[in-house]
Amino acid sequence: MKIMHVDASAKRERSNSRALSRYFLERLREERVDVDVDYLDVTVDTPPHVTEAFAIATYTPAHERTAAMKATLASSDALCERLLAADAFVFAMPMYNWSMPSAFKAFIDSVTRTGVTYTHGDDGRAVGQLGRQKVLFITSRGADLRAGSPYESMDTLTPALKASFGFLGVADPTFVDAQPLQFANPEVRADALERARSELAEVAANWAESFAASDTNSREAMTVGEE
Repeated sequence: MKIMHVDASAKRERSNSRALSRYFLERLREERVDVDVDYLDVTVDTPPHVTEAFAIATYTPAHERTAAMKATLASSDALCERLLAADAFVFAMPMYNWSMPSAFKAFIDSVTRTGVTYTHGDDGRAVGQLGRQKVLFITSRGADLRAGSPYESMDTLTPALKASFGFLGVADPTFVDAQPLQFANPEVRADALERARSELAEVAANWAESFAASDTNSREAMTVGEE
């Protein structure tokens, strides 16, 4: 199982989202899933922000691109290849001022590519190319933005991620949100992290079951083909 694991927190060892993403991968391994991780820390290797040259190159047909255009798109091309090669994605990030870190937004801008991660059908509609992958978003939030909270309406991170990746073909992503953290007393914070770990353990078990079934079906198909 090839997983693309992306961390986006500016913090290092003090990062809750980083710790939770590591916890999830550990639980997957405990479930005896053969995990091959393609890791990217976008705070270290931040994709270039969109420029005029990038925008022009992106919407120029591939056969018409100049050498300079191809060079402009090279890092984006490489990121898209990594996405398309993965079986699943684990995206971990904090919420900064109600939305995603700018480094992760740069990542989204870099991998939203016409003719690569999405195409257009005969009716003109966009067809995302990431429909086969499992997707997990692990987020940490300073305040409690859950349904029923006074701050519920301030959660623009969840809909932004759903819209961005929905456009790329991700229909049903999983969210595990640790909240509240920053603006909570130690007991409430500990409860939030424990609740997130419990949810992640459940997701890991579900993924393990799903991939085991997929492997079984693949082996059966190969056997039938050999006959």
